[in-house]
Amino acid sequence: MPETTATDLPRQAAAALERLRLATPLVHNITNVVVANVTANALLAVGASPAMVQAEEEVADFAPHAAALVVNIGTLTAPQLRAMRRAVPAARAAGVPWVLDPVAAGATPFRLAAAQEMAALRPAVLRGNASEILAVAGEAGLASRGVDSAHPTAMAHAAAARLARALGITVAVTGAVDHVTDGERAVAVANGHPLLTRVTGMGCTATALIGAFLGAGLPGMAAAVAGLATLGVAAERAAGQACGPGSFQVALLDALHALEAPALAASARLAPAPAGG
Repeated sequence: MPETTATDLPRQAAAALERLRLATPLVHNITNVVVANVTANALLAVGASPAMVQAEEEVADFAPHAAALVVNIGTLTAPQLRAMRRAVPAARAAGVPWVLDPVAAGATPFRLAAAQEMAALRPAVLRGNASEILAVAGEAGLASRGVDSAHPTAMAHAAAARLARALGITVAVTGAVDHVTDGERAVAVANGHPLLTRVTGMGCTATALIGAFLGAGLPGMAAAVAGLATLGVAAERAAGQACGPGSFQVALLDALHALEAPALAASARLAPAPAGG
């Protein structure tokens, strides 16, 4: 991101959305069974093209043809982990950027080891809640409330910065206010709505949208900020039309589809923040 002023950041996010819509990137998802439909529809709504190719026998052949790869360990199995181990090197060899979602990384030793193994392969962006980021960074041990964070977002800022510097990646810590850092710079994303916490897969949707922006050619910081701002602004608009979580989920897809760059620029609440660490 060449500029990081509060004035320029919303404009950059809006330009990123325009770029995504022109690119219509093909996003390869190795994701969890709970959210596959949700994230595929969100990708379609925002203007990307989802592919939910997960068989270990074919992922290495498919990944190089995508514009971006999304790896999500939400319902991790041994065969799925083997697929991830094949897809990520194939994507990297082809220059395809990828994003990692270490869902509930601190819940079990198997899950933590897988998350740390994948993170060591250096995704362009690592997105998780505070507990997940602390676990991947080796600073939380095995402590988890399932997919929910047991820690406030601010507790993970320093760990995120250290992890970003160590791996040379962008780390996004999501919560009431999202925190995106490359270890030297950071951006706070203050958009969103509490109803996001009442529908399954919204964090996973954030990761998928980041993948779409990566697939449109954005670097890690810009892709993460644009993806989180897009979801946050769409959520605010959807909440105004919703009666509860069910109607919110439908309204969110409509809001992602209808969101235009000028509206994103006007509504995105983005600001430079201390990197921490």
